[in-house]
Amino acid sequence: MTDSTIAAPGPRAALRHLWQKQRVWVVSALILASLAVFDPSQAADSTRFAAAALLNTAPFLILSIAIAAWAGATGADNLIARAFTGAPLLMIGLGALAGGVSPFCSCGVIPLIAALLAMGVPLSAVMAFWLASPIMDPSMFVLTAGLLGVGFAVAKTVAAIGLGVFGGVVVQLMMRGGAFADPLRDGIGNGGCGGAKIRAPKPVVWRFWSDPARRATFAATALSTTLFLARWLTLAFILESLMLAWIPVETVTAALGGDGVMPIVTATLVGVPAYLNGYAALPLVGGLIEQGMAPGAGMAFLVAGGVTSVPAAMAVWALARPQVFAIYIALSLAGAFASGLLFQLWMSLA
Repeated sequence: MTDSTIAAPGPRAALRHLWQKQRVWVVSALILASLAVFDPSQAADSTRFAAAALLNTAPFLILSIAIAAWAGATGADNLIARAFTGAPLLMIGLGALAGGVSPFCSCGVIPLIAALLAMGVPLSAVMAFWLASPIMDPSMFVLTAGLLGVGFAVAKTVAAIGLGVFGGVVVQLMMRGGAFADPLRDGIGNGGCGGAKIRAPKPVVWRFWSDPARRATFAATALSTTLFLARWLTLAFILESLMLAWIPVETVTAALGGDGVMPIVTATLVGVPAYLNGYAALPLVGGLIEQGMAPGAGMAFLVAGGVTSVPAAMAVWALARPQVFAIYIALSLAGAFASGLLFQLWMSLA
């Protein structure tokens, strides 16, 4: 008589499965556990920082998750997809403009961006929105105007929209050469399937709650998006807390002083690893400008730091394939340097 009992997976297989399915949570837990052993106070600080950051972004996240789930349940994503079938340059311009004035943080737009890419919306238009969104929003504009002046706030808004247009055009030209045919990671979405929604759109059912299948779609989309955001943003905020704790402000201050082109180059490069929260960075830049730092360097630092911030960059890494992440970083650095240089030139002529 044969034994048909299925043997339970061994510890090694169980750990491999856990790593494959929950690696982001595992990394977050390992970081906090290591901190608890070697630096308990920092472990507590990082935990509080991540929890507070998640709480502060919750309204934007809840709204964006609800919009993404609602679009999928009602079929309104068909209308969104069809809206992006116009002239590429027009769509790039609209995407950059929407990103520059939208109230969503870089985390809150993640489910919307994932949905757009999954529907087959061209990466060029999505990239324009993606690049512009972390740099400026209405509350950021008001705070920037109060700390650095209205002129600086307007220039930063123009830089956000300009970077979005620049990035979208570059991506569009690369797409014409065959690049980025499948921008999303496996399991996030499928552009070809989404493309069918554009070619053969289905009718929209606004009262989706009356249809059990559509209610199930809403719940499933909301749950999967929430879990996706929770694991990636928790890790992002933990890493951000460590960067803020271990990279002294004095180091950033020393690196950004001086005049000419080199401070702008330095500010662009320093803005990536020495990221500060977009709101927290404003007083620092204001103080540096008062001490004689070139305004162009301050602009480059804010633009580079915003686009390549830990949450924004990890959002791109979580959703998109490595080549898309690479072009995102390259465009953000080139755009930040150009923004700083142009702003410095404008200030010198004013």
